[in-house]
Amino acid sequence: MPLRITSAPVSGVKKRQNPSNTRPRSSPFASHARRKAVAQTSASFQGNSRGGEDQEDYALPDIGMSRYIPETVSVKNVVQAMDYIRDSMFEDLPTRTGMNSTRIAEVLNLRRSLPPLASVAHIHTLIDAPTKVEKEIMNLVNSGRVRRVIVPGRGNDAAGLGDCLVLSEDWERLVRGSSLEPSLKGKFLDVLSRLGNTSAVPGALFSVPEYMAIVRAGFLVSSSLAQGSSGVVSLPNFPFTSSPGNSASRSDGAVPTDGGGRSRSQFRTTSLLLSLPNTGSYLRLLGAGRAYLLSLLKRSSSSEVPLYLLRDRWDGAVESDRSFSVAKRIRGENAGILPGRTKKWKELCGMNFRWVLEEAFGAGLIEIFDTGSVGPGVRSL
Repeated sequence: MPLRITSAPVSGVKKRQNPSNTRPRSSPFASHARRKAVAQTSASFQGNSRGGEDQEDYALPDIGMSRYIPETVSVKNVVQAMDYIRDSMFEDLPTRTGMNSTRIAEVLNLRRSLPPLASVAHIHTLIDAPTKVEKEIMNLVNSGRVRRVIVPGRGNDAAGLGDCLVLSEDWERLVRGSSLEPSLKGKFLDVLSRLGNTSAVPGALFSVPEYMAIVRAGFLVSSSLAQGSSGVVSLPNFPFTSSPGNSASRSDGAVPTDGGGRSRSQFRTTSLLLSLPNTGSYLRLLGAGRAYLLSLLKRSSSSEVPLYLLRDRWDGAVESDRSFSVAKRIRGENAGILPGRTKKWKELCGMNFRWVLEEAFGAGLIEIFDTGSVGPGVRSL
């Protein structure tokens, strides 16, 4: 007889199997339609506080044009405005740049090489008195203290990049520090002192080698680049004296040329325009700064944002020297990226936000208005 491995079944009280107990208890919300959780859209935040990024997707209140720029800058005349523009174009290098020594040297050398120009549009932004500013500019130009530079092909209207001013003393300093021969430096400065308020220089005043040397140094450009430009004015009447190196004809009947097939006699009727070294680099950098500012505004559907938010976008999410940012770095936490990784420093060499804002406003590319709640607002035009 086999042994029983298991114990005998124990008879006891058994629960009665009720089919209703096997079903899950229904929830009081079972009759409601189910829906997935979705992220709230920006429209649902329209009644919320305007202190964050949500405000970029709807129009800001506009209570009138703002005088933020002229009220927050301390310049009283055109010369002070030119000094301000020259000195405030770039920010100082931060303590932690995120750039190696080679890149830092490139940035500093580029800054140092740029000419001390100030656009007329920028000056009108700082001093909100158009008639007064134009009269003062004409008086300074007629007196010889300031020179007006017209850059061919860059536009002469408000949004153009070619109508600039420079102090005569800065121009003279650049000429004396250039690589021109000392005798040619003196001759060129003498011509500048006799030009008056014109920006055109008769080509007959210089021999071909002198002309080529001055052009290579960046102080003259050919007026043929500005055909039809209103910036080319009539030439002053300078006496033309023939010299062996500057004669239009020779006794042997040969016609002297400049080495490029153009006769020297053509320079007697050719006008040259005054310029400054690295003016092209300056204007390209200015144009890139304006374009980047407008691209930041276009990130918002309404192309308008508060001024403080636009400044944050320009600077990027960089580290700061504030106490909470320093504490994060000490704890090893992420306190933002280094400035060298932002477009402001990689492509614009640390261009100041306030400076490019004033430039764009003076050129008629943006407008600044009062919101009444979050400070000045900036709108793309």
